[in-house]
Amino acid sequence: MAADQSGPGSASAFPNADHPHLTNQLLLAMPGMLDDNFAGSVVYLFEHNSKGAMGLVINRPTEVNLSVLLDKIELKLEITPFKDQSVYFGGPVQTERGFVLHEFAAPAYSSSLTVPGGLTMTTSKDVLEAVAKGSGPQRFIMTLGYAGWGAGQLEEEIALNGWI
Repeated sequence: MAADQSGPGSASAFPNADHPHLTNQLLLAMPGMLDDNFAGSVVYLFEHNSKGAMGLVINRPTEVNLSVLLDKIELKLEITPFKDQSVYFGGPVQTERGFVLHEFAAPAYSSSLTVPGGLTMTTSKDVLEAVAKGSGPQRFIMTLGYAGWGAGQLEEEIALNGWI
């Protein structure tokens, strides 16, 4: 996405020295993080622009494993290496929806966002169908939900020492 072309010092200039572009970066919650959704969390940002930011918490496994999750959406896991792989809490937004963060795969899946210089985030069922058959990405993390921030919200939280 194109950056806002406002002049230096403009409140809406993005990215600039005050508002770095954080796509493909990790956020670490500072010890003083008061929000229980994020205390102790590591978030991979797959999108950050003038409209806000989106990411996935990547260090909070749930009690659900991939085999159980695929069973709930009527997919049979035909290969065993992933049956016990944890499904993670990706964030408090849309926790009923799955997000798969994975290495680049060709051909691309139906609903994927390839992060420049980073990974791919896919929300379509076809990636899970491929994983179940053993033809999907070999390295991935499955989350339920995502973390999202409105315009300027993440930058304010960073300035208030909520994230590093």
